[in-house]
Amino acid sequence: MGIIIALIVALVIIVVGVSALQQHKEKQEKEQRTKAAKQKAIIDENEELILNLANLPSNPNITNILIRRSLNAAKAMKAILPESKTIRSKIGELEARLSASQDLAGAQSEKEEMFILPDNEQQLVSILQSIKRLRATLKSEQSKGALDAQAFSHEDKKLDAMQLQIGVESLLKRGNMAYQKEMLGSARQYFEKAMQTLSAHPIQTEYTTNKKAEVEIQLEEITNALKSTNAKDAAKKAKDQEDDLDMLFQPKKKW
Repeated sequence: MGIIIALIVALVIIVVGVSALQQHKEKQEKEQRTKAAKQKAIIDENEELILNLANLPSNPNITNILIRRSLNAAKAMKAILPESKTIRSKIGELEARLSASQDLAGAQSEKEEMFILPDNEQQLVSILQSIKRLRATLKSEQSKGALDAQAFSHEDKKLDAMQLQIGVESLLKRGNMAYQKEMLGSARQYFEKAMQTLSAHPIQTEYTTNKKAEVEIQLEEITNALKSTNAKDAAKKAKDQEDDLDMLFQPKKKW
């Protein structure tokens, strides 16, 4: 009887042990899948950012940074799931893409392309969001030590200049539209906001200098237009008052 009880207890212990080991294994696999999914999300994000670069002036350097970021994520996935053939294949693909992108960056002229803003408002918003995400990504890579400070500063300044241009040109576009509709008060607010944005920017360039001069001229035109409008309104008001007085004191008609 004692032997049977001992066997039952041993069996229970074995079952509990096996169950605990199975749960531990499942927990580890779940943690591995979660970690791998985070690295996959980084790769997907980089692919989206690379696609969005098509709306910006060509910049192989940023493409290199994003591909290298994907490559590092893929290698991290390989460390988590070393048996995955798909991940090994992805690493090979990314290494080839990085090599090709580095060759392109080395062959490209240092002359920068002009950034031409689209007329479509939704496109502008999309580009602005992409620039903000790119700047955040570069900052993250620099913080992790994956991007040196000089390279980060160089690329961030270019993205910052584009972000400034979008903001200023959008304000000027709205200001010009308001001016054409003779909404002078609204037009002045847009141009004043553009001037504040340009003046407050920490990096003053040829673009900011030229735009400030352009905005000053437009503000002067609006000021003169407002003075002219106010003078006309005052003259009209005085004429209306004069007509009212004439009507009040004119000789009464005799019937």
